[in-house]
Amino acid sequence: MKSFITALQFLTRINLVSQPDLTIEDFGRSVRCFTLVGLVLGSIQFLIGSVLYSFLGISYVTAAIFVLLPILLTGGLHCDGFMDTVDGLFSGRSRERMLEIMKDSRTGSFGVVAFGCCLLLDFALVLDLGAAPTVLLVALFVMPIFARFSMVLAVAAFPYARPEGMGKAFHEMAGRGTVAFAGAVALVCAAPWGPGTLLALAVAVLFGLAFDRYAAKKLGGLTGDLYGATEKLTETAVLFTYWILIHLPQAQMLLGGWHIS
Repeated sequence: MKSFITALQFLTRINLVSQPDLTIEDFGRSVRCFTLVGLVLGSIQFLIGSVLYSFLGISYVTAAIFVLLPILLTGGLHCDGFMDTVDGLFSGRSRERMLEIMKDSRTGSFGVVAFGCCLLLDFALVLDLGAAPTVLLVALFVMPIFARFSMVLAVAAFPYARPEGMGKAFHEMAGRGTVAFAGAVALVCAAPWGPGTLLALAVAVLFGLAFDRYAAKKLGGLTGDLYGATEKLTETAVLFTYWILIHLPQAQMLLGGWHIS
């Protein structure tokens, strides 16, 4: 329970209790609960999405709210990591300079532009998915779960690029048991929604691993910013997968018919 609360309060704006004496090892042990945090966030998004859609339907405003919900619930934690990653990873500099840029608390114009483009794509995907409300609600539910499982894989499968930092504690304490538990949570949450959602989970995993492998080759490992970038990009990949499923007649059978509004 302590690890779950630590993960919840670290990854979101939800504060339940005071934890003044946490150690770096406590944060490291909380990695196994990342997908449970995703489950909490997904449940909140599903509930809010259901209420809003029931009363207002899909519109530009409701689509914007759905895109903003993950940012409001997490305080933009992963968005900051995404922008720092773009600034550093695609700067064309040396490995050492990339890491310096990513550590800089200031955000560059490249990161801001990339984040704006990502939000615009998310908005367009959510607006299109509004034509299939069940698909949209399922996507809102599962994408924070799948994205945080991708984070767990990033933490466990790739070395930490810096000699010290919280991310190093995450990596050192994320063993096979952590990955197995996080994966089981993601799989249990995906299975009831059919093969289309299992495909979305597979896409999230493969996309996250491909991006992390690319980043690790350039930096010699990953950082906390890259964990956040993995989460943000994986959520977009999940939305894009559902968008493909509702637009390709050959793929709609994977949704089992519940895409029909």
